[in-house]
Amino acid sequence: MIFIKLDQEYRVEAFELIKLFVQENEFCFSDNSTGSHLTDPVLSCCINKEQQNYTITVNLNVNRKSLYNKTMSTDANYKQPKEFKMLLKVLIYEALSIYTGKNLPWGILTGIRPVKIVHSLMDKGISIDEINNKLRKYYKLSDKKAALVIDVAINNRSFLKKGKNFISLYIGIPFCISRCLYCSFSSFSSERYGYLVPDYLSALKKEIEWIAQWAKNQDIKIDTVYIGGGTPTAVSDDDFNRLLNDIVPCLPLNNLREYTVEAGRPDTISREKLRTMKNAGIGRISINPQTMKNETLRLIGRNHTPEQIVQTFYMAREENFHNINMDLIAGLPGESPCDFYNTIEKVRLLDPESITVHTMAVKRASRLYENKQGFNITGDEEVLEMIEAAMSITRDMKMKPYYLYRQKNILANLENVGYAKTGFEGIYNILMMEEVQSIVALGVGGVTKIIHSDNSIQRIFNVKNVEQYIQRIDEMIKRKEKVVWDVGTPNDMST
Repeated sequence: MIFIKLDQEYRVEAFELIKLFVQENEFCFSDNSTGSHLTDPVLSCCINKEQQNYTITVNLNVNRKSLYNKTMSTDANYKQPKEFKMLLKVLIYEALSIYTGKNLPWGILTGIRPVKIVHSLMDKGISIDEINNKLRKYYKLSDKKAALVIDVAINNRSFLKKGKNFISLYIGIPFCISRCLYCSFSSFSSERYGYLVPDYLSALKKEIEWIAQWAKNQDIKIDTVYIGGGTPTAVSDDDFNRLLNDIVPCLPLNNLREYTVEAGRPDTISREKLRTMKNAGIGRISINPQTMKNETLRLIGRNHTPEQIVQTFYMAREENFHNINMDLIAGLPGESPCDFYNTIEKVRLLDPESITVHTMAVKRASRLYENKQGFNITGDEEVLEMIEAAMSITRDMKMKPYYLYRQKNILANLENVGYAKTGFEGIYNILMMEEVQSIVALGVGGVTKIIHSDNSIQRIFNVKNVEQYIQRIDEMIKRKEKVVWDVGTPNDMST
């Protein structure tokens, strides 16, 4: 057991980093009054404040000997608590790296959006070489992750520029034909809850009509629309047609840069739905295999086959869809690097315009988390091999990484990356991840994020239950009505 002596106010930040080095049941926080045995490792973090400066000393004692001891002082440049906590994490990282022999690929970074750091440094006029050096030397990123996050920032930077008073919309259709093993989203069985679809669409239309009128009154323009779920195509052909030709057209869509439907699972995509999407002006769709291994598909709760994935992809091509994304997951239970390589090679033959490679994350709201002991969780080295294979193969397909995010409980402390051929980047994904544009979320479980002109973020939550959403739709609208909407242009990124 490692005892961590650290003031209470800094423990949340430190916890996420420490558990990447040491199992949660192998360390504990303590104060000076709770001692350890003489042979127990003790990591002591002493923080002193004098006027404008902080002094941080981190000491690691093992078997009564000092394995690491370092003191750093901040100056007036460290006025922000976030910057100070980052420095504390640097010292903790160095100590635990020496103790465990581990070097984490993402260094001290435990947040979801590491690309934002690069954009912030680029905004200050710092050169790429200097940024690369800071990522490796200060944030402790590996050479490969530093290069990756810089590439993503360079590739998506031009998409951050926009005119004033633009927003994007997320429209949630929370129905699915089955719940995947790893899924943590608001999702309801279309077989069990399908009778609610017409009423749900009526409530959704009411919310969409409100945002449409609000946008017109405020001279707000809609930049991108993303329809996700659940699985939007899990509803009937008639209901899907109603969504795209009666409900969404209530919105002012004349300024759209991108219109996406996450069609998702091939067993929900019919030729009629494809034609409905094409006629409604949908330009980008996703057909998501996750894996091309039949046994894994059954294990994770998908009832389609790899052959159906291929058939659906070519059917979409026949219906003139030329911007198709495909999602894959590295590290699905029981899969080997060979299995993943086989999946991505089969996807390479289909030649989609973009591929999103997710690293498996064991999310708390998923069935997998509830029964982790019942599944063969992929080891860190194997997952890393899969991710590096994806980077190599997408490069061969002339794709570049254009957006990136990380999650808690992600295997091997890795990342999710979207790769795309030039001109086929998912703009909504970039805007959402870099948090440079307000995104209004409509439907069950939607989380609206208002990015104010001072870069502060305000969130508005919709309920996560379909029946509650239908019954309380007026309340969902009033939550948005009460907000002070300031959707100016943060970061001076206007065109």
